[in-house]
Amino acid sequence: MPKSSQCTWMWLACSLLATGMSAAQVVAPVEIKDPQMRSLQFKYMDDLKAIGAEINNTSFPYPFYLSRKLDLDEQQQKSADQRSIRFDQFNGHTVLAITGNYYAAYSADQINKDQRARDTFVAVVEPILKTAVPKFQTNPDIQGYAVEISHHILGKVMGVSMERPENLMAFFPQNAALKLLSAKDGDGQQAALLQAQFFVNAEPVAIWLEGEGPQAGLKAPVPEAPAAAESANQVGANIIAGTDGHGSAANSVPSFPKPTKPANDVPHPQPRDTSPETLASLQAANKQMLETMLKELDPQAHFVSYAAPSFIAFRQNIFLELSLNTTLNEAAAGSRYRLAAMAFDDHIAHLMRPVLGYFKADPKQDPKFDGIGFSTTVHVTGKNQPASGSEAIEFFFPLSALRCYESYDCSGQQLIDAGTVLINGERVSLDLQIAEGSAR
Repeated sequence: MPKSSQCTWMWLACSLLATGMSAAQVVAPVEIKDPQMRSLQFKYMDDLKAIGAEINNTSFPYPFYLSRKLDLDEQQQKSADQRSIRFDQFNGHTVLAITGNYYAAYSADQINKDQRARDTFVAVVEPILKTAVPKFQTNPDIQGYAVEISHHILGKVMGVSMERPENLMAFFPQNAALKLLSAKDGDGQQAALLQAQFFVNAEPVAIWLEGEGPQAGLKAPVPEAPAAAESANQVGANIIAGTDGHGSAANSVPSFPKPTKPANDVPHPQPRDTSPETLASLQAANKQMLETMLKELDPQAHFVSYAAPSFIAFRQNIFLELSLNTTLNEAAAGSRYRLAAMAFDDHIAHLMRPVLGYFKADPKQDPKFDGIGFSTTVHVTGKNQPASGSEAIEFFFPLSALRCYESYDCSGQQLIDAGTVLINGERVSLDLQIAEGSAR
């Protein structure tokens, strides 16, 4: 064969091999049962193949394989079906879904469940999102991203060393995914994580990137290369059904599992009683304290004189509502989002620790209410501002998030992401950095 022909043949063979490898990561449209998801799979097949190729070329700390089935040992995985990229439904959202097996193991003695989730998120899930999100970030068909990864944990049962798989599932709504990828610092990334959902073996967990929250002080893990896990010890998600209804592993399409009820399930607490009688009783019990707070904090809080602090029902919970007036100078003028952000930073944030000082934190005692609402009317002063111009802005924060902020374990953005913000009665998302940097 002439040298030029040989080079052409080799180039063609390599191109076909690369195309085949990327296609091998994507579920075939005909295997998807849902007509809408199948249509999207056809429509965006080229983008899905490109994502598969990029993931294959990504360097992970330990071996990682896209996989149709979770919890396989590595020898099985090498010959198993690796087509897992597809469109799916998760909690009513149309998502780009990706599953895979990550062959690192964490010592159960050195690291807890939340921190294992964090390390696998940083090592595997975040690189996958960085590959996938840019392809669909402006696509109205896609509402989020769901990534499920199996890693391994090492521990002992009755003194015998054992290894078993553990499955991390991460769901990012589109806005949270974009916020994660555009974040310029750790606070921005953490704010994005608070808008996402994480599950380990179908149980909710929290991920704190900087060792904050429940992970503080834990020893960092030293992953080890795992041995083959016994099938009897496997836990978490598996392929649950194929498109033909026979559940064949060879012909099945991955599907995210529904959370299962643990064997030692603890009964859920009864919903908070938000009846008028309960609210009145709580108001009476705190009357003296509220009057003292009103008198002592008014110089900095600017309470509304005709609206005394009161307990109200909001979203099936009880909140202490504080009605305030916020005055901003003309330099703060801009969109309603900018006004909300400036009102939080210049006024509300300075009140939260003084207000919490009137409510002692006792983990053994139910405070009888669930959070504090700061409802303020924002006025902008200046010769170019209309005399009647104002915005009604409400911040409702859970007590747990307020305590986190009080102890300097959470930032203001994390507090906002954990709460509810209303502008003129409509719920909004509020990014302080973006809102305060917006033009008039």
